[in-house]
Amino acid sequence: MDEAGDVRMVDVGGKPLSRRRAVARAIVRVAPETASRLSALPKGDAIAAAKLAGIMAAKRTSELIPLCHPLPLTHVAVDIEVGEEVEIVASAETTAQTGVEMEALVAASVAALTVYDMAKAIDSSMEVAEVRLLEKTKS
Repeated sequence: MDEAGDVRMVDVGGKPLSRRRAVARAIVRVAPETASRLSALPKGDAIAAAKLAGIMAAKRTSELIPLCHPLPLTHVAVDIEVGEEVEIVASAETTAQTGVEMEALVAASVAALTVYDMAKAIDSSMEVAEVRLLEKTKS
């Protein structure tokens, strides 16, 4: 906020470019039967769709989060492991004047919501249980 209490975008113009990376995780709790069917649901392969949705969402983060700087992403990855729960780990990288934490968090969140959307017809007890930043680096 500025001195008057108004929200504003932070000016990062004077900061030097640096290589930045962030990793975020989301957890989706599903029934065991749902977990075994995620690649073959009535809507299709939830794992493949969630990976794509997460990458696409990271690229649009500045359109979704007010005051978030648009960044030239150099890499986004979404990895999904299905066990007792669905673990989604998203990483985002850039060379810019500000970090990519929001991009990683948005990627993980949207991937989790995609799993939820695609499986909701067969599992009404699912929950997105956790979204958190695991790591951020700057070099």
